[in-house]
Amino acid sequence: MTEYGRDSGSHPWHPGDPLYGDQGYGGQQQHPQSQQQSSYGQQQYDWDPSQTAGGQYGHQQPGDPQQYGRSAGGYAGGGPDYYAQQDASYPPHPQPQQPGQQQGYEQQGQQGYEQQGAPEPEPALRWNSEPDEEKISLFDDEPAAPVKPAGGSGDADDEPREESRRDRRGKKPKKNKRRSGTACLLVAVVLVGVVGGGGYLAYDYWQSHFGAAPDYEGEGTGQVQVEIPKGAGLGQMGEVLQKAGVVKSVGAFTEAAGKNPKGGAIQPGTYSLHKEMSGKAAVEMMTNAANFLVIAEGRRAVQIYAAIDQKLGLQAGTTKGVAKSEAKNLGLPDWANSDPKIEDPLEGFLFPSQYSAGKGTKPEAVLKQMVARAKENYAKQDLEGKARELGLKSPLQLITVASLVNAEGKTHDDFRKMSRVIYNRLKPSNTQTNGKLEFDSTYNYATNQSKLNMSQSAMRALDHPYNTYFAKNKGLPPGPIGNPGEEALKAAMDPEAGDWYYFVSLDGKTTTFTTTYAEHQKLADEFARKQKQG
Repeated sequence: MTEYGRDSGSHPWHPGDPLYGDQGYGGQQQHPQSQQQSSYGQQQYDWDPSQTAGGQYGHQQPGDPQQYGRSAGGYAGGGPDYYAQQDASYPPHPQPQQPGQQQGYEQQGQQGYEQQGAPEPEPALRWNSEPDEEKISLFDDEPAAPVKPAGGSGDADDEPREESRRDRRGKKPKKNKRRSGTACLLVAVVLVGVVGGGGYLAYDYWQSHFGAAPDYEGEGTGQVQVEIPKGAGLGQMGEVLQKAGVVKSVGAFTEAAGKNPKGGAIQPGTYSLHKEMSGKAAVEMMTNAANFLVIAEGRRAVQIYAAIDQKLGLQAGTTKGVAKSEAKNLGLPDWANSDPKIEDPLEGFLFPSQYSAGKGTKPEAVLKQMVARAKENYAKQDLEGKARELGLKSPLQLITVASLVNAEGKTHDDFRKMSRVIYNRLKPSNTQTNGKLEFDSTYNYATNQSKLNMSQSAMRALDHPYNTYFAKNKGLPPGPIGNPGEEALKAAMDPEAGDWYYFVSLDGKTTTFTTTYAEHQKLADEFARKQKQG
């Protein structure tokens, strides 16, 4: 900063500055009415419209020739007085000057000195269109020179005045190297931050668009069960695996699945995998049929036990024995054993799906997977609320209805009508079957067989809790007769409206529903004839 606070910014001028105010540069006495000063070296005057045409600030007093270098027409030298324009808070843009014509402080300052015979002052400060040559040194930590406070004297030994921008005689000023090293440090930190941040963004963009997906190495360690939902695509599967800590990223899994010929055939189900596996290892493990056991919907518990024994290479009956001894430790809900007459407490809780059953897997581990999957699916439904709404005693009875639907229905289209037949027969007002279900599937469950042609007399004679033909067994069997799938459970909770009591399948593919026994008997006789002919 130069003397009197003048530099490239706007600052008040010091009264000691020879260029301060319009003092005529000759030491003349100011007019009494012009004592107040503006912040830019101009005087504020009282304006009287009755004065001469000198303008708002151009009036004169007698005996005060060309006061402050101005005449009635404006500035000395014939230039227009821009400050005489009304509503002109700031001077307009400079007008082109004629040769030999000068305006403003420069002209009036020269005249003032000429009148007093004083030596010529330095040229007035002009607008400098050339670039400012004064630069900040980024490598000079020399402290800046102290700035004299406003109000100091204007002695000739104030040298910083000579270094302000260009010398008024056209000499190139010296560069001021007195700048703080803080500026250098700040600029360096900002530059490093910008360059570093930009580099990280560029790297992140490259990695996300062109780089390899983050991945683990090897087969992983430990064991974790992962549930792949029905209808999930590879991206959704990858998200499930990443969340479980199996793979490092979704991309690692999807890329590996894309390279594996069987990668697109990964089925929904329960998988026993390892923690921190490579994407390739996870895909290979999930596509190796030898590692999995698939359970179809509607299968009975004894059928599933036999399938587990066969898959794990165990002696027949091993898994059934484990199920009986470890039933309380497999995670069944409290309402699962509501009836002491239940044949198998795991019936209805071995949910149909795909399960990990590779070499070395224990049968109890497979059973736990199945029970956990059943509880997870049942928890998504309001089984207790739906059971009360349908007149059932417990959620277990709702699962029992679903198991009957799954056993008797030929297709999913039959399930909701089949569900309605069951609820109609359970009504106390039922006079068609008098409260009995009389389903062939219950007799087959009680006898552990799967037959179509059975003797009516034999079925009515078998005294078994699950035989719904037996005269004493009205209503539902004690528990489920199989493990229903999701569609059968939904049908049990939302039966189709209708008054059907009977059904029969003539071709083994479609089912016909009727409301009276006479209609049903006609269809039953037709079915019997076809059986004899076949």
